[in-house]
Amino acid sequence: MKTASPRKIAFDVLSRVDEGAFSDLTLDGALTRSEGMDGRDRALATELVYGVLRQRGRLDFALSRFCRKPLSKVEPRILCLLRLGAYQILCLERIPVRAAVHETVELARREGLDRATGFINGILRALDRGAASIPWPDRDRQSQAYLEHVLSLPWWLARRWLKEYGKEEAFGLAEALSSQPPFTLRVNTLRVTRDAYLDALQKAGHRGVPSEYAPEGVVLEERGDGPLPGAAEGWYQVQDEASMLIAHLLQAAEGERLLDACAAPGGKTTHLAALADNGASILALDLYPRRLRLVEEGARRLGCDGIETRPWDLMAPPPFLEAESFDGVLVDAPCSGLGVLRRNPETRWTRTESDLGELARVQGAILASVAPLVRPGGRLLYSLCTLSPEETTGVVERFLAARPDFVREDLRPVAPPSWGELFDGEGALRTLTHRHGGMDAFYAVRFRKG
Repeated sequence: MKTASPRKIAFDVLSRVDEGAFSDLTLDGALTRSEGMDGRDRALATELVYGVLRQRGRLDFALSRFCRKPLSKVEPRILCLLRLGAYQILCLERIPVRAAVHETVELARREGLDRATGFINGILRALDRGAASIPWPDRDRQSQAYLEHVLSLPWWLARRWLKEYGKEEAFGLAEALSSQPPFTLRVNTLRVTRDAYLDALQKAGHRGVPSEYAPEGVVLEERGDGPLPGAAEGWYQVQDEASMLIAHLLQAAEGERLLDACAAPGGKTTHLAALADNGASILALDLYPRRLRLVEEGARRLGCDGIETRPWDLMAPPPFLEAESFDGVLVDAPCSGLGVLRRNPETRWTRTESDLGELARVQGAILASVAPLVRPGGRLLYSLCTLSPEETTGVVERFLAARPDFVREDLRPVAPPSWGELFDGEGALRTLTHRHGGMDAFYAVRFRKG
């Protein structure tokens, strides 16, 4: 079977994302089916998918200058092809314009869109000729439009961030979340030290450096031709540095009983096991049984003992768990994902402002379900990969009002001194991508039961 081209893979993935699929899962599946594809072609397919999604606002603004009808009236598959071509022309200098236009037109023909080849060819060539004259919004005088059409934020999020952060902070955050994220690994300290793994990376032809905050983190700055060392041996877990901080804040210890309430895919679950040196008993819950299999597979690969999984929808209290039976509970709740827009870029275009209130309701219900499970003196850690006040401070305030038996803790005394800048004035973790070494934007608060 002939291997699909990177542009064909990107087109298929983007078309499915337009229909509601997740970009990461869809792209992973497509690349798995194309296992014979050259590494450079795999990289191009990945770049095209994530680049088009991250820069869609910018691409659409540019295309609209040269398309005679509104883009909303263009057939979705044709618009997808236009975005693919425009991304190569505007954002990928290594690809000649002639090749970008030709390959896009040929892909349209192979997809049975011969009737649109002239339309696509004309717009992309006009874009190339007129790129220098596109009237991009002025950064200082048209801040809202600049965030939307240059930094590719949806209008409602651009408006909110201008109000919440001010112009310069909003620009910095939007720019950071439009860029390609670093490739970070959590070294599995049950199997190998970070120094030993860094040495193994170097010997295998890769270049990694220690992460700035997480003691197990490695940032892969340059990847060689071969595979990363230790995949089969369970030496590492792919995980963003901000995500690595969360398990540390629960302070898992040997002999404790812990609950990871929203566990899948399991990065934080296995990190808790490693921090407790496999001496804790951990129950991992998640709504979907198939996602819990990812937790189980990860635990086996990394050599994590003491992890049990069970499906449950925590919108209701779990009747099979005894009250006040856990020393520590982690609620890494489902959220809007506004802090990881560069990793899940379709969220920019599928999430709506009205979603935030509904998600806050879900988050509050999960906290209410697990609160009775925490023993007196035990800890409840609430974390999210988002920034919205509804899901962060709003949920925290309502939880404390409903549960006077819990008090909010200042996390600064339990964290290393070098983490000081990562906390706000009340001791909540607030990582911001543009300020804190390029890590994802996370929020975390810890409560203690009286």
